[in-house]
Amino acid sequence: PRSPRDAVNAGVALLTEDRKRDGLVMECSIRDNASLAILHRLSRWGVLDRAEQDAQVRAQVRELDVRPPQITRLVRQLSGGNQQKVVLAKWLLTRARVLILDEPTRGVDVGTKVEIYRIINDLAQQGVAILLISSELPEVLGMSDRVLVMREGQIVGEFSRTQATEESVLACAAGVQ
Repeated sequence: PRSPRDAVNAGVALLTEDRKRDGLVMECSIRDNASLAILHRLSRWGVLDRAEQDAQVRAQVRELDVRPPQITRLVRQLSGGNQQKVVLAKWLLTRARVLILDEPTRGVDVGTKVEIYRIINDLAQQGVAILLISSELPEVLGMSDRVLVMREGQIVGEFSRTQATEESVLACAAGVQ
């Protein structure tokens, strides 16, 4: 894809590492943020179908258990974990078939991490391809079917779920394997 819109149209979505800078418009509502990537689907002749927007966002907010669930609330008023869920809601509303998650649990509390892991597992069970990028090795080992190790911009190792251990992945990343 050549542009973000091409990627969305191709079924690819990217949850960025820095949600406040790249994933959210902090002065806008949950509704506006979550529907940002699908406004073209919610509009006809340049007129936004607000009822459909509200219905889709409410359903996703309920599914992801965003708290508080008021879709008119500004995202800057939410906790980091709930902000992350709003970013995830935005990409799930696009019906992406490939989801690239860059540090999806950075800056969220332990309870929200568990919720995000459940969501990722549910998506994988539904056939969504997940590319998880994380600097937290236990997260990578616990969530991945296959682990690729990169060093200096190059893939230097590949491990199946059964082969991937902290020792083997760290040795590969350090270049001592």
